[in-house]
Amino acid sequence: MTAKPHPLPRPADDALARHRDALRARFPLPPPAARKRERRKTAATATLAAVCALGLLAWLDPAWRTEQFATHAGQRQILSLSDGSTVTLDTATRLQVSRHLRSRRVVLETGRALFEVAPSAWRPFTVDAGAAQVRVLGTAFDVRRWRDDVAVTVLHGHVAVHGAGPDGAQLQAGQRAEVQGGRLGPVRSVDAQAATAWREGRFVFQRTPLAEVLREIERYRGHPVRLLQPELAGLEVSGVYRTANADALLDLLPALLPVRVQRAADGSATVAARGNL
Repeated sequence: MTAKPHPLPRPADDALARHRDALRARFPLPPPAARKRERRKTAATATLAAVCALGLLAWLDPAWRTEQFATHAGQRQILSLSDGSTVTLDTATRLQVSRHLRSRRVVLETGRALFEVAPSAWRPFTVDAGAAQVRVLGTAFDVRRWRDDVAVTVLHGHVAVHGAGPDGAQLQAGQRAEVQGGRLGPVRSVDAQAATAWREGRFVFQRTPLAEVLREIERYRGHPVRLLQPELAGLEVSGVYRTANADALLDLLPALLPVRVQRAADGSATVAARGNL
């Protein structure tokens, strides 16, 4: 058998062969174990950074969606939230609902709303009503806000109510607390069903101060009702009336109390002591 001739080496191969040892000495490759340790360190650093980012996100608990809702005078609206909770808005009410990773939050800007909260042990439901804050895990309660005055009434379950100061109160079914000017008042027992009769289109007043009655009339009429003498604010009104007839209730006040009512062309009204208009 005739042996095949070996091919002649190419010049580039000869040059690489001559300088291979010198290149290896000048640019040594890292050992395999060191490369593995470096990759593991990089992966661990990336994992730690991701965990820290998630932890910071959970601690800050930013809103990922915010919605605004409002009703006009004489209107009511029922909202079904994504967590299974239900919010019923009374007339002339504005609120904001924001969805967070580990909490459920509502801001009641004005008006009144009834909250039926789906239970969640790790996502508390909070209502910010200006100077008053309400926190629950699962319950049904009513919040009414008029400027800086807030009233919270519990139908079932229990809620925590706080004013502007450090003091707070735990409310149970059939209890109400009021926050006026940021100050939390005493807890008192009420007829919770009567307090939420507005859902059925009824005013239920039980020795209710005239100032509060006029607020309700104003919200349902959609026009201002002014009380001329502050000393009249404590006069009491009792009875059951239809919310759709707020104007008729205003006209009925002189038959219930020693007051007179004067209407203006713009729809506003003034209530004063008899003989003062």
